[in-house]
Amino acid sequence: MPAQEHPFAPYVRILGKGRTGSRSLSREEAAAAFGMILRGEIEELQLGAFLMLLRVKEETGEELAGFVDACREHMLQPPEGLQVDLDWSSYAGKKHHHPWYILAMLLLRDAGYRVLVHGCDGHTAGRLYTEQAMGELGLPVAADWHECAAQLDTSGLSYLPLRAFCQPLHQLVQLRPLLGLRSPVNTLTRMLNPLRARASIQSVFHPAYGTLHQDADRLLGQPVSLVFKGESGEVEIKPNADTRLQCLRDGLETELRLPRSMDGRVADVEQPSVAPLRALWRGETDDPYGRDAVLATAAAALFSLAPDADLAQCRERSLALWQTREREALG
Repeated sequence: MPAQEHPFAPYVRILGKGRTGSRSLSREEAAAAFGMILRGEIEELQLGAFLMLLRVKEETGEELAGFVDACREHMLQPPEGLQVDLDWSSYAGKKHHHPWYILAMLLLRDAGYRVLVHGCDGHTAGRLYTEQAMGELGLPVAADWHECAAQLDTSGLSYLPLRAFCQPLHQLVQLRPLLGLRSPVNTLTRMLNPLRARASIQSVFHPAYGTLHQDADRLLGQPVSLVFKGESGEVEIKPNADTRLQCLRDGLETELRLPRSMDGRVADVEQPSVAPLRALWRGETDDPYGRDAVLATAAAALFSLAPDADLAQCRERSLALWQTREREALG
């Protein structure tokens, strides 16, 4: 047993001192604690205790902002001057439906926006993740920041896996099967916005987390963020459900309702795949659910990118982009 208290022990104690003695971490404390985690300066036992104490307590916006601060400082830095219009986080994977949101990304690219997609795969069995799906469709997946920059310059779209710019955080995401629970890591990854894009679009599993995301984004000085409960936790609107859009724009919070475009339950697919995306994009088949998911998701993203447009106008533009898409552009 160690003779002296470990430097990380005070952070565990702050969270675990009991019902009346414990408290949340300040932003500065959270950044310091998570920096130690990312640098490998703690013991595995401490990591498990820290993450699960946060999970039981439920993290705060200040804690998440501090965690993001630490990740941004620790991550491999992008080339100077690299910019994008939209930060698109994609960490959940699809289980019940095909990854229609990828076609929404293509519509944004065709509209002239530069979109960085970042994510992580493999942490939950039986899901189709964005990296695999984009690879199978012949869409740009980068190995590092320099390849990402080249892809953004040539095609306006690039997926960069978390492991390529913050390997320690990637390893923390992979702990979910071991812990049996989501941890704050699964939340903070969605707010990384590594290129500091003005607009960020995020999905949550549970609606209550939307307010938490907004709190952290406000502290981080994020100019525009759009948060909603997406299908399977991905940034994808469910056409058969009303969607609550929580928008933060230059410090002002607004909430909008995106009404459903179809009624009734839609059966889960047996296995998510990209073949239906390719067929729909090329016009070889029609899938009302998939088409409406693409159009609504693109409209939501356009709303975050166009400060002077309302939702109705964004839906009209989404439809126009769909109707004029280059059908042979998808591999």
